[in-house]
Amino acid sequence: MLQHANQFGQAIGFPVSGWSTRPRPARAAVVGRYCRLEPIDVPRHAPELFAHYMEAPDGRDWTYLFHERPETFASFRAYLGELARSEDPLHFTIVDCGTNGAVGTAALMRIDCAHGVIEVGSIAYSPRLQRTRAGTEAIYLFMRFAFDELGYRRFEWKCDSLNAPSCAAAERFGFTFEGVFRRAIVYKGRNRDTAWYSVIAEEWPRIRAAFEIWLSPENFDQLGRQRQSLRQIREANPESAGQSGAASSTTK
Repeated sequence: MLQHANQFGQAIGFPVSGWSTRPRPARAAVVGRYCRLEPIDVPRHAPELFAHYMEAPDGRDWTYLFHERPETFASFRAYLGELARSEDPLHFTIVDCGTNGAVGTAALMRIDCAHGVIEVGSIAYSPRLQRTRAGTEAIYLFMRFAFDELGYRRFEWKCDSLNAPSCAAAERFGFTFEGVFRRAIVYKGRNRDTAWYSVIAEEWPRIRAAFEIWLSPENFDQLGRQRQSLRQIREANPESAGQSGAASSTTK
């Protein structure tokens, strides 16, 4: 990387010309091919979300979240109300475009407009969203919203370092592992060493192109099985910076 120096001969970071504070994400729908992200609407989303979360036989999917799975509709409705009122994290319901059903939630959080940094987190997928095209597209839509619509420079993923599925998901989506912050958080009465991952703006075009190729209907056979994995697509197109047009994202 090209080195820069100040008048004292000290190494300094490269200039970011024309930088200005980035806008906060709005409570607006982000629409894709397989799913859409909607601001949480408790009366409309709570019944479906609760029913779909309760399809899991137990609460193990919530082990690494800050909340345990609410086990009654009343407690779930109260929990979802808290999410709906929050500004940061800014929570969204993930709605399956095929069934029009609410199948999960996730949030944009630690929103740093001044420096253009934002994180995706509080990801709670029901069994109907796990390991689906819609589940992958939801992350793509959050990333595209942050980079292409809002102009952020850095998109983060953080998780308990012991949460192996979350670490694997970050790597699958193309995030770069940056290290572990030891003794970072106390939650649910226990320690969390936090694993940090990120995608930066210069990496996003290649990652976006891989997402779009993967999300294309042509990437799936008649049984719905992927022909190429996200990792295979990225490795086959190491310098790709274009858009395939295979999936779209709009806000409204």
